[in-house]
Amino acid sequence: MYIWCSLLAGLALLPILLKSLFPYLRDDCCYMWRSLKLGARLTLYKRLKPFYSILDRFLETAKKHPTKTFLHFEGNAYSYSEVDRRSNQVARALQNHAGLQAGAAVALLLGNEPGFVVTWLGLAKLGCSAALLNTNIRAKALLHCFSCCGAKVLIASAEVKDAVEEVLPALIEKGISVYLLADTCSTEGIVPLAQKISQASEQPLSPDHRANVTVKSTALYIYTSGTTGLPKAAIVTQERVWAASFIMAVSGISSDDVMYINLPLYHSAGFLIGVCGSIERGMTFVLRRKFSASQFWEDCRRHDVTVMQYIGETMRYLCNTARQGNEKDHRVKFAIGNGIRTDVWTEFLKRFGDIKVRELYGATEGNIGFINYTSKIGVVGRVNLLHRRFFPYLLIKFDIEKEEAVRNAEGLCIPAAKGETGLLVGAITKISPFNGYAGNQQQTDKKRLSNVLKQGDLYFNSGDLLRIDHQGFVYFQDRVGDTFRWKGENVATAEVGDILTTSHCIYEANAYGVKVEGHEGRIGMAAVTLKEGEEFDCSDVYKQVVNYLPSYARPCFIRVQRSLELTGTFKMKKVKLVEEGFDPSLISDPMYFLDPQRKTYVPLTENIYASISAGAVKL
Repeated sequence: MYIWCSLLAGLALLPILLKSLFPYLRDDCCYMWRSLKLGARLTLYKRLKPFYSILDRFLETAKKHPTKTFLHFEGNAYSYSEVDRRSNQVARALQNHAGLQAGAAVALLLGNEPGFVVTWLGLAKLGCSAALLNTNIRAKALLHCFSCCGAKVLIASAEVKDAVEEVLPALIEKGISVYLLADTCSTEGIVPLAQKISQASEQPLSPDHRANVTVKSTALYIYTSGTTGLPKAAIVTQERVWAASFIMAVSGISSDDVMYINLPLYHSAGFLIGVCGSIERGMTFVLRRKFSASQFWEDCRRHDVTVMQYIGETMRYLCNTARQGNEKDHRVKFAIGNGIRTDVWTEFLKRFGDIKVRELYGATEGNIGFINYTSKIGVVGRVNLLHRRFFPYLLIKFDIEKEEAVRNAEGLCIPAAKGETGLLVGAITKISPFNGYAGNQQQTDKKRLSNVLKQGDLYFNSGDLLRIDHQGFVYFQDRVGDTFRWKGENVATAEVGDILTTSHCIYEANAYGVKVEGHEGRIGMAAVTLKEGEEFDCSDVYKQVVNYLPSYARPCFIRVQRSLELTGTFKMKKVKLVEEGFDPSLISDPMYFLDPQRKTYVPLTENIYASISAGAVKL
């Protein structure tokens, strides 16, 4: 009897013991189980003849739940069946008036509106791929996008008509037909399409149009944000569309949830994770033209949103809004995105309640990604056996100054130690391919790294520096090129920016390194904006950087700007700032110099600049 009682007591204590010894075991098992099920589904879809695409998933839901709301937009609700019928009209109008055939690539220059989603579905029904153009690009960059994907048809919204007209002669010269989602257009060479769509038949199109679509077919071209140079067109296959759409499923989101999308649909976060993820789940999403911090929670309450997206700085914008008494009065359960700082993450949960933040790491063109399925603050993912088995990756030692991988005497890369920052590389395999950039073999080759662990192997170079701790948690450190070296030490700009924003006067900070005559490496500098009603507090900023940053990482120069230049996905641009340096005779913005003698920041005058340039000031 005593033995049985002891055994039962031991069994009762077993969950507590396991939780103590393996605190994340339940999360790991849940993630791996969901991943296995999703992997089995994708394998099945690949084997089906014809191939079962994300479009087929949409059509299946439209048939089973025709009256279910597919999307909300500016006070209007559109059901699955309505969007299905409208996309049939779009497909027929393009077929009849643009002569589109299966396999053609079509460029979309559209903002966040139902027409974006409907047009894409119509193109998919014709077996065409879509190039998603950034609505902010103009002139040379806009024309460059066509040379990448080879599109001969452009469909644009009325809001960007001026941008189209600016390059219209060049488009016509290239033989590109231009259509506008409007009833009328007086510009010669631009064909209004709205009436032609309304007059077209709503009848379903034959699946024969997409009979040649396979798992490896190009579904989309999604352009990089273009922080440097011209945008690159990442090739997104049908397989990659499915893989990105599964992020919602692996996070535990169901068809009963409601998604809020306010990120640009021309990027992978808004389109692949947001729109395609909603289709994969068979759920409803709310679409907004642009992110608005002031309207965010009101929108969530109005539509009973349960899943929100974020990227870059948007979470910080929410935390910087004026406090309200009803901040936790909402139904949001999940937040999916990337780029949230640790301090903002903590503040967000404190203010807006127990929301499961699913921080991601990945790139549109990349073959390796992570998701923080544990909600541990500050990490982008976690190492587990299943993930590493199917998507082999490692961190390798990286030389910041030379901006290249460190290699041993045999010419092979050296794996980074546990807890050491290294360059993330992912093995290029059949399961985890790297499809490269359309029309840019040079940039494609640049992202391939060979002879990593053995002669002849091939890896995808992420261009990102990460760190894996002894518990298996993955931390994003910095972008290669953003990290700089000073006094023999590596400086991560993300960490510097985080510390600067702890000062009461600084609203946002963009850290980078600049060259100084007569010195090796680059010294720290930061461009900042100030909070409303605040002035730059020299002593407080000095106190923060001295207390929390090592001497080599402290920004020697600070430039105060009215606003920081951002990409379309709220990432800070650095290249122009680095080129401009810190010469007060060339820069009109107020600048400050960290004076170690006076133990504060002081205005950077031309005399101080001259002394630094002459080597009279010790840095």
